[in-house]
Amino acid sequence: MEGMTGPSDTVPATRGVAGCLPAPSRTFWIIFSLAVFFAVVGISILGILSFSASPAQAGPQLLRLMLQGEHDPLRNQTALVDMTRSTVTYYITSQSNYTAVVLYDSRNGYVCYKPGEQRVCYLRRMDAWDRQTLPTPLDTSQQSADELLHQNNQTQYYQEFLGILAGEQVDPESLGEPVRALCEQTSIFWVRRGEGPGKQRLIYLCIDICFPSNICVSICFYYLPE
Repeated sequence: MEGMTGPSDTVPATRGVAGCLPAPSRTFWIIFSLAVFFAVVGISILGILSFSASPAQAGPQLLRLMLQGEHDPLRNQTALVDMTRSTVTYYITSQSNYTAVVLYDSRNGYVCYKPGEQRVCYLRRMDAWDRQTLPTPLDTSQQSADELLHQNNQTQYYQEFLGILAGEQVDPESLGEPVRALCEQTSIFWVRRGEGPGKQRLIYLCIDICFPSNICVSICFYYLPE
C-alpha cells in the first residue's frame, strides 16, 4: 500500500543522523588525559601528607614522675617525651615553687639546664652516659600516667659538678630548635664537667633530678676562673 514504509526505509535515515555527530577531537583527549593525571597526582599527595602527619598528631607524651623519700616530702617531677624531636624534658619543681628545666636533645646532641630562679641557660654536649640513661623515658613514651618512685636501698646517688664558662656565651642560632625555644631571650653559657669548685670557690646552685632508672643526680654549678 502506498504511504506505508518498511524497515528498510528507516535504516538509512538513522545512519544519516549518527553520521552527523562529530567525533571527539584530539584536543579533547589531551585535556581529558591531563585531568586524569592531575587527579591521580593530587590523590597521591594527599595520601602521603595524611600518612606523614599521623605520627605528629599524637604529640608529645607526658609522664609525671614523683619521688617519695623516706624522710623527705614528695618531690614533683614531670618528664615530657617528644618522639618527633627526639627530646626528653624534665621539669623539677622545688618546695619553694621554682621549676628548673633539664632538656636532653639527642638529635642535636645537647643537654641544657635552665634554673627556675634565673633567666639563664647552661649548655653542654651529650656524652655516652647521657645516651645510656635517655632510652628509659623514651621507652615509656607511649604511656601517659603518674608514677611514684620510691627511694630505697637500690637507688643510686651521684653528684655532678659543672663549671660555668662565664666568658663563653653561646650564639643561639648555632643550636637546634629545642634549645632555642627553651632559652628564648635568655643568655646561654657553656658548662663542662669538673671535679668540684675546690676550697676557693663556692657552689653557685644545684638541680636535683631523678630518672626512672632509679638513679638520682645532684647537678651543682660553679664558676670557673676566667
